[in-house]
Amino acid sequence: MGLFPDVQSTLQFPQPLYERYRPRMIADFIGLEKPKKILSKFCRQPMESAFLFVGPSGTGKTSLALALCEELHAELIHIPSQHCTVAELEEALRMTAYVPMQGKTFWLVLVDEADQMTEKAQLALLSKLDSTARPQKTIFVFTCNGTATLEKRFLSRCMTVEFSSYGLRNELAKFLAEVWDREIGHSSDMPDAEKPDFERLAKNSTNNVRDALQQLQIEILAA
Repeated sequence: MGLFPDVQSTLQFPQPLYERYRPRMIADFIGLEKPKKILSKFCRQPMESAFLFVGPSGTGKTSLALALCEELHAELIHIPSQHCTVAELEEALRMTAYVPMQGKTFWLVLVDEADQMTEKAQLALLSKLDSTARPQKTIFVFTCNGTATLEKRFLSRCMTVEFSSYGLRNELAKFLAEVWDREIGHSSDMPDAEKPDFERLAKNSTNNVRDALQQLQIEILAA
């Protein structure tokens, strides 16, 4: 499944563009060449480990973690933003220890906005991220916008992967044009003056793919 997944016509409520066009496979992401290379190689030889995805909002950190889970055929435990408490962690780790995996090889524990974790939650993770006490067959992925609030001991237990939108504008503008053509259908018959300025949309979104697709959705509704 690539950048343009099949959209079921039976959906009562169509999904927003940023969800419909969320890439499902690592290779399908725009830009992010280094993170894609790292995770593609990791998928060939996966191991119990912890990743920290660091970068601006909208650069694909959570989506790439979900794609990693998909390619590993892992069982997902997703702790959403600002929900990473000691109680949530204990429940997640209880599942990895006692709940049978449904034909999967690994658990993937995804913690969004880890920089919003409580100090107690970070401390509770320290022993769990050590090789001596790490849950078996478990991969942790933490996402964050910055590391200033994270414990140095926590950081030392994670493999940090930097996400950046630098140099993404041309690729993003091209992607927006492709989405426009697919959604409008008769785009080839339209004068260029009636089409959005895709480069401007990419620039105004500061290369945030999610925001750019939100802006494009407005343009499609207005077309």
